[in-house]
Amino acid sequence: MARIAVIGAGMGAMAAAARLAVAGHRVAVFERDATYGGAVRRIERDGFGFDTGPHLLHLPAVYRDLFVKTGRQPLESCVGLTQVDPASRHVFADGTAVSLPNASRAGVVAALDGALGAGAGERWSALVNRAREAWDATRRPLLEEPLRADRQALGRDPYPAVRRRGWFGRGKGPTTATLAEAARRELADPRLIALLESHATAYGYDPRSAPASATVLPYMEQTFGSWYPSGGMRALADALYARCVERTVEFAFGAEVTRIVEEGGRAAGVELAEGRVAEADFVVAGIAPALLGPMLRDGLPWGADDAATGSGAGRAPARMAVALALRGPRTGDAVHRTVVHTDDRAAELAAVFDGGAAGAARPTVTVLRPDDPASRPDDGHEAVTLTAVVAPPGPDGATAGAEAVADRMTELAEAAVPGLRERVLWREVLPPSGDALVPGPALAGAGGRFLRPANRTRIPGLYAVGGWSHPGGGLAHAGMSGAIVAGLIVNGDDWQGST
Repeated sequence: MARIAVIGAGMGAMAAAARLAVAGHRVAVFERDATYGGAVRRIERDGFGFDTGPHLLHLPAVYRDLFVKTGRQPLESCVGLTQVDPASRHVFADGTAVSLPNASRAGVVAALDGALGAGAGERWSALVNRAREAWDATRRPLLEEPLRADRQALGRDPYPAVRRRGWFGRGKGPTTATLAEAARRELADPRLIALLESHATAYGYDPRSAPASATVLPYMEQTFGSWYPSGGMRALADALYARCVERTVEFAFGAEVTRIVEEGGRAAGVELAEGRVAEADFVVAGIAPALLGPMLRDGLPWGADDAATGSGAGRAPARMAVALALRGPRTGDAVHRTVVHTDDRAAELAAVFDGGAAGAARPTVTVLRPDDPASRPDDGHEAVTLTAVVAPPGPDGATAGAEAVADRMTELAEAAVPGLRERVLWREVLPPSGDALVPGPALAGAGGRFLRPANRTRIPGLYAVGGWSHPGGGLAHAGMSGAIVAGLIVNGDDWQGST
């Protein structure tokens, strides 16, 4: 039985902790905040409840596997999961709206044809089919296995480019492209382009630089569906924390780790801010690289190859949320998730990714209206959450003009909730902090610049887990990260993943 110290109690860290405890190890988690879950947070006030991080679960099989492997109770016995249908509604700049059914390729094709015109659904379907090829080619090495030392294969974009048409395109082979280039070439319709690019920006990726393999993001959602836990996404974090406690994982909250103890060339424990040292045979760090480096003797968790990963994403943007407590009931035609697209995509991208003027941009706003009694004091009220991807916080950790941005978000959200502003009892603006930066999932292509640092660090006994390490951000990816780290510790550093 090994002693394992885990830094942070995010979803990836808890996923690793639960699996390691079941394998017979003694696991202690040190979290500097007062609670667990990382970005999966919830605020409650006057009987209203709002998720402030992720709102829907994609790839639920990741957490089903985690709960099966760590106990007798499956996931659905611990959390009530419901498929959201329609999966999303999109309102475009020209006023066109379309509702996309959950996990139904034929339904999506029919909906797009009906709303955007004949042929729109087939163009979208053809792109998603090519995304499936990219998914099949990279699923195991990109998501289920430790990051390989030879990353050449993942550095090539697996998205199958379409040959150029016309006389001047004859004889020219497929070319690589960014997501934006693929969208313009294969979708043409600006509304379809906005639909595709919104999946990338939701994860903090600029479609102008993200590789075409980012098409796997809508593919995953459309193929595996969108799920909502009863009681909100925080219920999933609660269930995972409870599973860890059942498996005798020890948690210490308000426990800030300031240094990783190194002895004999390997990690040997952690030192807390209070000065106490917790000895360990392995250390698992579920924190951002910027926080991990200062904890090490020479500040270098990874070698040169890993240090270069993630460089293609630039500085990650952040997610801003606005919680709205509304008078009046949720209407029968309400949709769980509506995306209201900006009317000036260029200005939005410039503001989020290029350091442009945030005040001039009208952001794409996601409006969340869960039909969940746990989110409201009674059926005569409704809880609505607005989210938007915005520029990263400034040096002081603040977002410029947060209240003004919240005003614009609320105004735009009326396309999803008519008369919204007249129904507001109160609102709470949740500007992103330095800890709320959006880590995107790993993407193949672009020479490996959109990969995340490996779970194995250059220091024996020290592993990285969670959204800032392989295979990147997102609830499902965090869960897969936990599985990979547990596999490396239990089976040894030469382990290549489950068969």
